[in-house]
Amino acid sequence: NPSVATPCRFDSGPGHQTLQNQSLLQSVDNFPEPSRELVNMAKITYIGAGNVGSQAACAAAISGIGDIVLVDVAEGLAAGKALDIRQAAALRGVSSQVTGGTDCALAKDSDIVVITAGLARRPGMTREDLLERNAAIVTETTKCVLEHSPNAILLVVTNPINLMAQLVYELSGLPRERVIGMAGVLDNARFRTQVATRGGFPVNDVETLVAGDHGDLMVPLISQSRVVGRPLVDCLSATQIEEAIGATRSGGTEIVNLLKNGSAYFAPGLAVHEIVTSIIEDSHRVMCCSTCLNGEYGIEDIYLGVPVVVGAAGIERVVLHELAETEREALRQAAEYLKPRKITVSGSLVIG
Repeated sequence: NPSVATPCRFDSGPGHQTLQNQSLLQSVDNFPEPSRELVNMAKITYIGAGNVGSQAACAAAISGIGDIVLVDVAEGLAAGKALDIRQAAALRGVSSQVTGGTDCALAKDSDIVVITAGLARRPGMTREDLLERNAAIVTETTKCVLEHSPNAILLVVTNPINLMAQLVYELSGLPRERVIGMAGVLDNARFRTQVATRGGFPVNDVETLVAGDHGDLMVPLISQSRVVGRPLVDCLSATQIEEAIGATRSGGTEIVNLLKNGSAYFAPGLAVHEIVTSIIEDSHRVMCCSTCLNGEYGIEDIYLGVPVVVGAAGIERVVLHELAETEREALRQAAEYLKPRKITVSGSLVIG
């Protein structure tokens, strides 16, 4: 059975426990309760009203899981999209409150803040090419969010996701369960699609997990992948599996090259919504998200995509699967790639 592991840092404020020097394996009872009970209409703020942020906000509004706020520095963008989204929700008979504007103070007392602000990729760019400029944007965004919503769970979507999530974690001083990077959920959707397409399976019959970095060093966990309960290796040939992995790793780049002026947003927006819904509904779903590792899978002090349980507290625990040695080594390689690129924080100075 999967085991559970200790987070890097815990909030010592109300509703949280401080755990130090505990063994790696912990029961769910040892993890902190949500800092604010998420009931009725929670408040969800999306910083960045571009394609991904607005798609995620629209999904949340239509589902009726909370009151929605969109914030963007571009005058009129967030307000206009908020009005459009509210009218879309009305078509579904949902009375979600949706507001938008340029002032980050609109995020006040949010339960969840989704950070999508930043530049999108263009053809020929890697996610790492965005690092310096997006780090500056995410730094200012994080400071503003902490001022107005210090008790919120922060979901980081800005690329490069693992490094941006690490930056938010370092800047905020929050416990790791409240700073989540969105990547594996999207990568998993892409891998499931590739597997289903190659095998001619209904996508609902395919169960996969994709860990690692969000890019060439993502790690589809073949040992944990099933089709109607059968191991994936019994359902596809080795060649088909390798083709599916390659297509998944290049999936975002393929869309960027086809669009020529932007990147994917339908699937990323819905991936955000999957995580937000699991938090709001306290559903304890297992999904791959980026979190700070503290010895799990032999990796220390770096944000990396791994299987986790997501509920009202954010990331409730890391799930420790029995992985193949090749998968463990691939995760270690992803961590070693990210460590020298990690952004550190000294006072108010962000250092690459």
